[in-house]
Amino acid sequence: MRKTIVAGLCGLGLTLMAGSAMAADVVLKLHQMLPPQATIPAKSLQPWADKVKAESGGRIEVELYPAMQLGGKPSDLVDQVKDGVVDLTWTLLGYTPGRYPKSEAFELPFVATNAEATSVAFYDYYEKHMKDELKDFHVLTVHTHGPGILHTIASKPITSLESMKGVKLRGTSKVINQMLEAMGATPIGMPVTAVPESLSKSVIDGTVVPWEVTPSIKIAELAPNHTSFSGKHGLYTATFLFAMNKDSYNALPDDLKKVIDNNSGRELARQFGRMMDEGDARGKAIAEKAGNKLIVLDDAETARWKKAGEPVTANWIQDMDKRGLDGTTLYKDAVALVEKESK
Repeated sequence: MRKTIVAGLCGLGLTLMAGSAMAADVVLKLHQMLPPQATIPAKSLQPWADKVKAESGGRIEVELYPAMQLGGKPSDLVDQVKDGVVDLTWTLLGYTPGRYPKSEAFELPFVATNAEATSVAFYDYYEKHMKDELKDFHVLTVHTHGPGILHTIASKPITSLESMKGVKLRGTSKVINQMLEAMGATPIGMPVTAVPESLSKSVIDGTVVPWEVTPSIKIAELAPNHTSFSGKHGLYTATFLFAMNKDSYNALPDDLKKVIDNNSGRELARQFGRMMDEGDARGKAIAEKAGNKLIVLDDAETARWKKAGEPVTANWIQDMDKRGLDGTTLYKDAVALVEKESK
């Protein structure tokens, strides 16, 4: 009996030693605002975490915390990663208005095309213009979503510029809210996670979000009118940051830094953008299957919206100039980079 107990204890000890040997050297906490089934969490962040684990031989473990599980508001995410409350975050730069003004060039009316092209363009723009703005982070990549769509409740379809008058629309950022106001709407700022309840309680009449996020926030059933524009340019986009705490990165040994570096940068921006585009196709298909009203404004009407958006761009350039930045150059570079990648 004693031999059996000793043998059992020895076996348990070997099991514990094996388990300890297999434990990760580094555990990184990734915090973000959307549910795990949303496009980027499911199609980009989880695969990224799995790839980092595999390429590090299991020495890096990334723990994913979706839907603000670690506390705070979506606008807190940049400070959580900057201050080391979490190791990694994926977030919307527009949740902190005015803090990253150079990024706003991509939010201006009719700058963006599809998400893949615009994301690569935004990464190149970051490399050229934004490293000072994002100096508090170890940037893994930046990206955008695809052409922005207007989604509205059944009684308020957007069929022309005139139909925007007084419509309460949730906006994603300062610039997008200014654009909505210039086009006649009443902008209401809130994080995307608040949209379903706000629609169901008639706090808002609609929202600006890309197709890809619509399934996770029930847009097809809550806002069955979907308005888009002729041509390859969308009305707006939003800019995203995928970043690591600088101390968390600097604490890694060189070989693990290389794993992170190999899973960062321009091609990661392309991959995130591609997943956004594929998500757009899925979200649009759900709305079509539901029999919703998909409205595409014709060339003449789209031209009217472009004209209405020009003062927003002019005011943004003027605001950048007042900050000591060259607004004209920033805007022209954003447009040129998007056009280059969209050919």
